[in-house]
Amino acid sequence: MKAVGLYRYLPIEHPESLLDVEIEKPVPAGTDLLIKVKAISVNPVDTKVRAPKEKTEAAPRILGWDVAGIVEQTGPDCTLFQPGDEVYYAGSITRPGGNSEFHLVDERIVGTKPKSLDFAEAAALPLTAITAWEALFDRLGLSRNQEENAGKSILIIGAAGGVGSIATQLAKLAGLTVIGTASRPESAQWAKEMGADHIISHYDAFLGQLNAIGFPGVDYIFCLNSTGLHWQNMADAIVPQGTICSIVETDQPLNMNLLKNKSVAFAWEFMFTRPMFQTGDMIEQHNLLNEVARLIDNGTLRTTVTERLTPIHAANLRKAHAMLEAGRTVGKVVLEHFEGK
Repeated sequence: MKAVGLYRYLPIEHPESLLDVEIEKPVPAGTDLLIKVKAISVNPVDTKVRAPKEKTEAAPRILGWDVAGIVEQTGPDCTLFQPGDEVYYAGSITRPGGNSEFHLVDERIVGTKPKSLDFAEAAALPLTAITAWEALFDRLGLSRNQEENAGKSILIIGAAGGVGSIATQLAKLAGLTVIGTASRPESAQWAKEMGADHIISHYDAFLGQLNAIGFPGVDYIFCLNSTGLHWQNMADAIVPQGTICSIVETDQPLNMNLLKNKSVAFAWEFMFTRPMFQTGDMIEQHNLLNEVARLIDNGTLRTTVTERLTPIHAANLRKAHAMLEAGRTVGKVVLEHFEGK
């Protein structure tokens, strides 16, 4: 079957950074589904895994952790899906990604595709929706009850990106005042379209900008960009007994003492934790994807796809990786259709 993979970890400008390859079609066992891939999306995790390093692969490594497709075959222990079902999911970073014609995934982290979306629109959602949902409701501990969040505020650092676009919508749905950071007119406009109430710059001190729009601080912060760079700003902007969550690893030590006097809680969010460690609540990703699909289909949430590339092949995936690495994308970049399919 066709796939896009790599043998060496190279700069995206190198023609061999991502290659068109042929690999064997897998067979599902246990609770795995075999998915016929219809569309995929690209995320920063793809570019981080592919980033240059002194390592080579004997067999092609397949990336891609956003998929929408059709169940082709089910493993013997599957109970949630059957052949023909249309699904969407992010998968597991410890297994081959979905940049291939067919893909294996554990059904416990798969959701039913929103009926109102085509495959490309659905492929834009899983990784970002899981990340945003887990961060807001599991890590930050937000209630989904609007009345309980009355008067509460959240600062989303990097509100115009893929995760920020979904997090903004979910936070508004939960009744919070959303303040997003953006650096360009087009990203600020996109964040406002997603529901942000206010926009500030992530290049300037947060607290002064918050004060200027009437906020002495914020109750929650969700960091989607450079945890280390924004650490002091976050410590200054969070209110006493507030909570901060980040998805971005740091290559420098964080001074946790900055949070002590305010009794501020800090949490990491990594949406691959559940499938990576086969946690007992792994099926929660199935449940939340189904809930996101329901919210999409009733018009409460919207997809975040902003650009489509056709077909799915190495050249277009290199283009998509380059767009993400340039740091100027808003929403999500999606690829659809394998050549000849």
